[in-house]
Amino acid sequence: MATRILVINDTQEILEMFRMLLEEEGFEVILSSFPMQKAQEIEQVNPQLIILDFIFGERKLGWQMLQLLKMQRSTAKIPVIICTAAESAVREQEGYLVSQGIHIIYKPFDIDVLLALIKQTLQSNEKTL
Repeated sequence: MATRILVINDTQEILEMFRMLLEEEGFEVILSSFPMQKAQEIEQVNPQLIILDFIFGERKLGWQMLQLLKMQRSTAKIPVIICTAAESAVREQEGYLVSQGIHIIYKPFDIDVLLALIKQTLQSNEKTL
């Protein structure tokens, strides 16, 4: 069974790029153009990894979804990679994010670096389970 990755980003072109890239690597990809508001929505998707943008429009909706994920027992252990161009906004939270085991990659990114980070994150999560 393929590893399921949930990608959440408000830009359709970026979502399609992630779909092509990750499916080519053998992952099952679920796309969402808006952060999920309820833990049950995330549980239904049942991802092994979430790649999450931080800013949606002018709002830090990715941050809100991340807080939701970490506050719910059922979703707290799902590994997250923040993939964003909002470097200054994320740098403000970087200490907390790193302490929670959340990885960060800034746009524009090198595809090989992204794929290595995804594999590393999934392997690290398997070891802790």
